[in-house]
Amino acid sequence: MATRNYKPTTPARRGMAKADTSAITAKKPKKSLTAAKKKNSGRNNTGKITTRHQGGGVTQRYRKIDFRLKDGHKAKVESIEYDPNRSAYVALIRTDSEEYAYILAGSKMKVGDKIEIGEDAPIKPGNRLPLGSIPMGSSIYNIELTIGKGGQLVRSAGARAQLTSKEGDWAFVRLPSGEVRLIHQNCYATLGSVGNEQHQNVKIGSAGRNRRKGKRPSVRGKAMNPADHPMGGGEGLSGPGRLPRTPSGKIAIGRKTRRRKRGNELIIRKRSKKRR
Repeated sequence: MATRNYKPTTPARRGMAKADTSAITAKKPKKSLTAAKKKNSGRNNTGKITTRHQGGGVTQRYRKIDFRLKDGHKAKVESIEYDPNRSAYVALIRTDSEEYAYILAGSKMKVGDKIEIGEDAPIKPGNRLPLGSIPMGSSIYNIELTIGKGGQLVRSAGARAQLTSKEGDWAFVRLPSGEVRLIHQNCYATLGSVGNEQHQNVKIGSAGRNRRKGKRPSVRGKAMNPADHPMGGGEGLSGPGRLPRTPSGKIAIGRKTRRRKRGNELIIRKRSKKRR
């Protein structure tokens, strides 16, 4: 699947590219599996803006994704759909008990494919098995961290992890960031990789396209006055002269934001600093 470019009728169109949506087979979602999505425009319960550059955008409905799936079930893919709430496409499946659910669409998943869930499921892309039943070296996604909680890791478009080895009750999983993490072998994961791999090649191109996504314009701090921003002022295009700061004065780059009070001992190797 490749990206689609536009004719350069305007400067914005020249640098614009969108994903090829030929894999999508349904225009509207299944209404019973959607929910209303309220927008707060980055404001808290008192109306104060706590997250800047948010507001407006096209009305969206949230798709209820089943990240858990019941063990022992078989299902058939009914359609591949676009989800405005995530980078990956979603697949509408119908289980053998005639129930419908949304799951993350895997790479090369298409209408009519059969998927199975359980430790006895065949080793085939799209099937969901516990890590203990998956062969070493396999590509996996939608991985559980806590037994029975549902997939939490590797869920964005084109992402995949690798099951490198097993030792005792634990499996060694290399995540897309390069981090190697211990996960219990009874945790479930889906074989294959997440679909919509060309999402990384999409170029927004125009400001209006970002506004329809709910993103408001952003002004550089160094372009403001000293009274408006910690990095404001100076002669010409002068740099900040110190670590970049937020409008409230907090460090914007280089400050650790990840909390690892629990589960730190399960991380075997930290993620690589080199961008992948």
